[in-house]
Amino acid sequence: MSDLRPFIAGLPKAELHVHHVGSASPRIVAELAARHPDSKVPTDPDKLAEFFTFTDFAHFIDVYLSVVDVIRTPEDVRLLTFEVARDMARQNIRYAELTVTPYSSTRRGIDPQAFMDAIEDARKAAESELGVVLRWCFDIPGEAGLESAEETVRLALEHRPEGLVSFGLGGPEIGVPRPQFKPYFDRAIEAGLHSVPHAGETTGPETVWAALNDLRAERIGHGTSAAQDPELLAHLAERRIPLEVCPTSNIATRAVATLDEHPIKEMVAAGCLVTINSDDPPMFGSDLNNEYAVAARLLELDERGLAALAKNAVEASFLDEAGKTALAAEIDAYTERWLAEH
Repeated sequence: MSDLRPFIAGLPKAELHVHHVGSASPRIVAELAARHPDSKVPTDPDKLAEFFTFTDFAHFIDVYLSVVDVIRTPEDVRLLTFEVARDMARQNIRYAELTVTPYSSTRRGIDPQAFMDAIEDARKAAESELGVVLRWCFDIPGEAGLESAEETVRLALEHRPEGLVSFGLGGPEIGVPRPQFKPYFDRAIEAGLHSVPHAGETTGPETVWAALNDLRAERIGHGTSAAQDPELLAHLAERRIPLEVCPTSNIATRAVATLDEHPIKEMVAAGCLVTINSDDPPMFGSDLNNEYAVAARLLELDERGLAALAKNAVEASFLDEAGKTALAAEIDAYTERWLAEH
């Protein structure tokens, strides 16, 4: 695994399942917390590691929401977004679809248009200054109920930022059935947005089926439990519906007991289109490069296998065809050059 890390570090990559707030590094979280000293978040980056240790998924949600609480102004939003892109650039991530939860910010008093202007300003700066292309997935925080669904679809359609490509559903799955969100996904899809809900992370395959049948999912966020249902795996493989797999995240939230028990092997063996993602990387003590190293070990991949995995994410992305072709060609060229030199 270790000898592949230099190759992975330089590999051009796309990331499809990574959260806006969840990508805030300890440095940035500490800076935001210092701006808002009444928050529960430690201002010492060293103490954040302890703060980011979760007992279960519910505890993770509590911690996540306390970090949301230190993002209170458009300036906070802009700082967070650009710094996330800077961390991506360091990993040679060329393209990312960042899951943004605007409801969490607008309900805390940030003006909706100011929020959109902040993320768009950061997106344009990230592309021109860092070479990172960002697109947005606006997601419903499932734990906040149908009110948040109504507000999220309203924000997406009435304040639609240029970079918005998809509509999602995050938060806990237990006690938050997917079918109730069908009307909101229908409206988003009719407006031209892609459907990318989380499903099957902490619940069974029936949640994935609900995401496919009720929410018309084009990709599945996590889909961990799909491996329990051979018919579902066959369905996903046959229709080339991508799975956004986040190995370390699944361990950190206790969705999977150990990495060696992770169902990614079964997904690949069934012919599914698997992409590798980091979810909430600093909160899980990981990043996308580390997730590729984990996948290399679990799937016994060499450099060409890792390049193929990177190209899966390009294929599964909502990047335009010219962009997909260019990024896939960059991955191929890098890989051939690396193998020739090593």
